[in-house]
Amino acid sequence: MKKNDLKRQVSEAIGACREKKAEEITILELEKDSGAFTDYFVVCSGSNPRQIQAISDEVKERLEKTGLRPTHVEGYQQAEWVLLDYVDFVVHVFSEKARKFYDLERLWKSAKRMAPAELEARRPRKRAAGARRKKA
Repeated sequence: MKKNDLKRQVSEAIGACREKKAEEITILELEKDSGAFTDYFVVCSGSNPRQIQAISDEVKERLEKTGLRPTHVEGYQQAEWVLLDYVDFVVHVFSEKARKFYDLERLWKSAKRMAPAELEARRPRKRAAGARRKKA
């Protein structure tokens, strides 16, 4: 997969998390030689099981619109830690308690931490109609 396509897909996942008010969104870019099975982790938290499921649903729906479906989903019914595996990236939606307990950021401390803005899609700005016309 092209790196730009992958970043666009991760950006869609981040947007879905933001849409459903996920907290503490963190992106981990995993090193190639770390033994990681994927390129990115998107990690976020929800405040209750309903919100965790809503975040997960929004991620799935947005990515399905782009033709991408998760190869594996785990933990949806319990909604303590929902894992959505898209092969090249994995979305982890945690309860606050589970996130502190599993502490993926510590376990993968060799990964590069990224802010969501570093991957979010930047849309080209439209110029005003008057700015296109040259003055005579």
